[in-house]
Amino acid sequence: MTYICSTGLGIPNYRMPQEEVKQIVQKVFTYSLRQRSRLLPVFDNAQVNERQFVVDSEWFLRDHSFKERNELYTTYAKEYALRAIDACLTNQQFLDEPVLYEEIDMIIFVSSTGIATPSMDIHLFNERPFRSDIKRMPLWGLGCAGGAIGLSRAYDWLTANPDKSALIVCCELCSLTFQKGDMKKSNIIGTALFGDGISAALAVGEKSLILRKKKGSIPKLLQSHSYTKKESISVMGWDITDGGFEVIFSKSIPALVETFWREHLQIFLQATRINEQDIHSFIAHPGGKKVIDSMEKVLQAKPEKFKHSINVLRNHGNMSSATVLYVLGAWMKEAISKGEKSVISALGPGFSSELILMEWVD
Repeated sequence: MTYICSTGLGIPNYRMPQEEVKQIVQKVFTYSLRQRSRLLPVFDNAQVNERQFVVDSEWFLRDHSFKERNELYTTYAKEYALRAIDACLTNQQFLDEPVLYEEIDMIIFVSSTGIATPSMDIHLFNERPFRSDIKRMPLWGLGCAGGAIGLSRAYDWLTANPDKSALIVCCELCSLTFQKGDMKKSNIIGTALFGDGISAALAVGEKSLILRKKKGSIPKLLQSHSYTKKESISVMGWDITDGGFEVIFSKSIPALVETFWREHLQIFLQATRINEQDIHSFIAHPGGKKVIDSMEKVLQAKPEKFKHSINVLRNHGNMSSATVLYVLGAWMKEAISKGEKSVISALGPGFSSELILMEWVD
């Protein structure tokens, strides 16, 4: 069994209301009045109030090479991932005493918005007193599903090594991928939704001594399940160009929730022998408003079961892989009763779905 003992965030410095982002888009893109009337309402309908970025508003008005973007990525990824790790290992809301860096047995680093070799976990390793025999698992290209998949891989490893610990770090600097020359609708939708997010979670096996440091109710991971749709590469991902990453974001995603995700959920519930009524809450990657609406429709569930997904989307936007750990941390702050069950859910490029069943324990 695997337990999540703590989470932490590295929230970027530059906060930007949705209306300000909308104004930047009107400056950058030379749309006709007809195009503006058709495209700009997406900013008002996204139900995103504010986002955070690692760069200021002026950065979006200038051209940037792929090299410049990626250099910023490695600089800021290290800075903010360290903030998230430090916050996670010292979080007094979840821990009775800090967890030492030397107690961490594996780092799982998840990202899709920049590249680095050696991978970014080495940059973090060099900045903190982690042990030299630490295990490393960098995961790249999983997009919005990456946070949930990172938790699943931690669950697999800790099931085999129950006395160990794993630190899952998700770092997505979506702002650095912004393409001011990309006039496609998918880029406008991405601009209306995506923000920068950096989060960390501490997972431990059932025999780990770190469990003695946990405080209050925490989730225990019981089972994970992956599901991937054939011939679905065009649904979401990156088109990698000379200028960097151009977003692929299909309008079919909400419809796929009502078909593909519904099918996955039914398989998952049968395998775990639970039903929708047994689920206290959904720790769902929000994706966007239409994605959450479609999930509620599939489950015939009240918004209350998705409340933190809705709140995270409103206050931070879609932060790709990091988002689900923001939502998980928000649910962990509540005093959820022992025995209640929750489901972690995230969709990503592939097109893929990841589901994890959790139970809350004292």
